[in-house]
Amino acid sequence: MRLLSPILCVALAASPLTSAMATAQAPSAASADSVADRTRALNKLFDEYWQALLKYSPETATFTGDPRYNDQWTDYSAEAYNTFLSHERDLTTRLGVIDTADLPEQVRISSELLMRQLIEDQEAARFKEWQFPVNQFNGPQTTVPQTIDAAPYETVKDYDNYIARLNKVPAMFAQVQQAMTAGVDEGRTEPDFIMQQVVRQVTALSTAKPEESAFATPLKKFPASISAADQKRIRTNALEAITTKVQPSYDRFSRYLKAQYIPKARKTPGVSTMPDGKAYYEFLIRRSTTTNKSADEIHQLGLAEVQRDEAEMLAIAKKMGFTDLKSFNASIKTNPKLHATTAQQFVDAYKAPLAQMQAKLPQLFGRLPKAKFEVAEVPAYMAKEQSEAYYEQGTPDGKRPGRIYVNTYKFEDRGLEGVEDIAYHEGIPGHHLQIAIGQELQGFPEFRKNGGYTAFVEGWGLYAEHLGKDVGFFQDPYSDYGRLEADIWRAIRLVVDTGVHSKGWTRQQMVDFFHDHSSVDETNVQAETDRYIAWPAQALGYKMGQLKILELRDRAKTKLGAKFSLKDFHDEVLDSGALPLGVLEQRVDAWIAAGGGPQPQS
Repeated sequence: MRLLSPILCVALAASPLTSAMATAQAPSAASADSVADRTRALNKLFDEYWQALLKYSPETATFTGDPRYNDQWTDYSAEAYNTFLSHERDLTTRLGVIDTADLPEQVRISSELLMRQLIEDQEAARFKEWQFPVNQFNGPQTTVPQTIDAAPYETVKDYDNYIARLNKVPAMFAQVQQAMTAGVDEGRTEPDFIMQQVVRQVTALSTAKPEESAFATPLKKFPASISAADQKRIRTNALEAITTKVQPSYDRFSRYLKAQYIPKARKTPGVSTMPDGKAYYEFLIRRSTTTNKSADEIHQLGLAEVQRDEAEMLAIAKKMGFTDLKSFNASIKTNPKLHATTAQQFVDAYKAPLAQMQAKLPQLFGRLPKAKFEVAEVPAYMAKEQSEAYYEQGTPDGKRPGRIYVNTYKFEDRGLEGVEDIAYHEGIPGHHLQIAIGQELQGFPEFRKNGGYTAFVEGWGLYAEHLGKDVGFFQDPYSDYGRLEADIWRAIRLVVDTGVHSKGWTRQQMVDFFHDHSSVDETNVQAETDRYIAWPAQALGYKMGQLKILELRDRAKTKLGAKFSLKDFHDEVLDSGALPLGVLEQRVDAWIAAGGGPQPQS
């Protein structure tokens, strides 16, 4: 899944500051208030936090379907960041004096999760992430066209908001450049070769014909309710803004990167070479995995998982008449049946497994989402730097469906053997099902319905791949091998991510490990290697989350015996939205202790 808002994609974790949370939540005079009074007070704080978040990150508001800030962009200045942190510190104080001991379970969980978020944000401030807000995955260069595409276009007001946003692009880029310059001065930068990729993205967007650019997408089709006169005005004003404000801002940003930023950017790939880099990576591990595992522990776990997957892959290769993985992998790369001949064929290949899984869902889940999804191509301006596929959540009201984006850049080099697996991960029963269910939960605060934890969200996506095998899919041996390729890919991440950011590996060592232990195509190897460099620890959450969910499932099977129901287990895992792995484990253990069974549907 590609998480578009840097605010929403933060994965909460236990940290050394959790002791402060325990202290803050000690019983006080407030505990004398009634359950109803304290619940109302907490709900008010939950909403206050959410409203502040939407105001601070207008893009988050747009992606969650709230139109109030559709004429604005995030303020990237240090002043805005510090103001938001100050508000969070005030919220921490007020949240901490409310005793939750006898409140309903979900209210207690919401209070705990918000406190964790607030404390973690304060800890993150130490590392000044605001000084390096741009890489090939995140930053205004891609956020602008993506947010424009996500906004509604039903009324004249919607289009006027769009034009207002276009005119405010120069101010946003000026703030970003100031923040990045502060990072250069303090030695907090992305690697120079990563920023070269950003230059390519920015150049592609700044040099496109204005009327054909990604910024002009809303002008391609107007609703019938917009008069001809308004359409003419909107088109004229929007194209003028694109021509005189947006694209010149991108061009200036490109020149800034090439002349001022990249020459001073770090040359080493590992984040540990930045100021406080070792402590920062430890923090990122906790945030991504929601565990206190060390880099060394995760590295060793990755090596063990790679070995386990290789044994299963070798068994398939031998059944197909090959004596080793190297020769089987070579045959896959040259097998014409495993490569698409057109971009559309590559996209269409994802639809068949999604259709067969859709029919299976009622047997696996008691709660199913109402929200629809669709399959689309990754936008051309960002395709080269992106992974093979990603999911973008829809709006809670269903007006914008969830989207499974498929990368058709060099599609002829991308094998089809992994398509079934990726479809389950990004679509159903993976990201779309889990995230849409979370959005549709009733009686939950918005920050829980729309937020996420990498270990849970991506762990569930990887579990969904495993589930496809459990229920009898992956009948084609090549597709089953593709499933294992995807699993070993995630295991390799544990090794190379910790390798580069904790053990001083070079980029070439990462690439070599990929080639030595997988048949991942060169296009994906290069893109994924740079992903782990630019997004430290994020990729660790996948395997850590999958293994925890499988562990909990095995525990439930063992302890419940004949009472175990896979459908009930799934509903238990998903019925509270995304959770830190420790909180998930506590809830599943309580469910097991209560004898399992179905959950009441909200």
